Amino acid sequence: MESIVTDSQRWLSDPTVVKFITAIIGIFIINLVVHFSRRSLSQFIPDADIRYRFRKVFTSLSYLVIVLFLTIVFNDRLGQLTVVFGVIGAGVAFALQEVIASFAGWLAISSGQFYKPGDRVQLGGIMGDVIDISILRTTVMEIGGWVKADQYNGRIVRIANSFVFKEPVFNYSADFAFVWDEIIIPVKYGSDHRLARQILQKVADEVVGEYVAQAQVEWKNLVRKYLIEDASIEPMVTLVTTDNWMEFTLRYVVDYKARRIKKDQLFTRILDEFLSTDGHVAFASMTVHLVETPVFDVRVTHMENGSNTIPK
Repeated sequence: MESIVTDSQRWLSDPTVVKFITAIIGIFIINLVVHFSRRSLSQFIPDADIRYRFRKVFTSLSYLVIVLFLTIVFNDRLGQLTVVFGVIGAGVAFALQEVIASFAGWLAISSGQFYKPGDRVQLGGIMGDVIDISILRTTVMEIGGWVKADQYNGRIVRIANSFVFKEPVFNYSADFAFVWDEIIIPVKYGSDHRLARQILQKVADEVVGEYVAQAQVEWKNLVRKYLIEDASIEPMVTLVTTDNWMEFTLRYVVDYKARRIKKDQLFTRILDEFLSTDGHVAFASMTVHLVETPVFDVRVTHMENGSNTIPK
């Protein structure tokens, strides 16, 4: 028993051991204070976006406080620990290349405006809305898969931040929070094509015209920021003729999160408007209608070969 006490006293008399114990206790206390402070203060922030950013900033500040605390504790030992940490760091860097690349990706994402929480992106072959960005991974609520038309499928995907250096990052809402979309409307030959064009233009102006003003403002900012042409934002109707029907294409800008809803509204309104023209404008479709069975004229020739009769 005395030997155990003696060994403990000897260990506790070592300044380095005391500093390590102090560092462990200090880190535990800092984490405890940060956890309860963040949890308590978050209750007074009603906005979800501001609350999320507050938590991230608070967590980053806690890391900075821990680093400063360790620097103060080991201030007189930094020179000796530098060589040790250098050797250990070289081995760790080789073994954790992907982790280091993910951390570098986090720095690039934070400073390079690749994307932010709330953006709709396609990253690493996965399309979805960014719901969290941590030091090593980006968390995405996936869209698509077995679900069509930009709808959530329920899967949460965590993607290593290192992907920003390996693959293109598609951002649907960075500097221009709209996307161009188009629908194709086949109109039967014999319909009033001018009336059809007027109907499509009117419906587009009423259904998606609300986005034009804001989209024009954001597009002008984009033109000033990048070397890009000044594109048309207003809904546009074009016509081509095919062997089967007149094919109208309606092109328009829409909020990237409302694409499916607006497409449903457009088709519903267009169908109602076409039906109200009393046949002057009608949808075209390819229909195969079997009216009657053709008459078959079958003739059979018999050739006698001995006692057998062979039809031919």
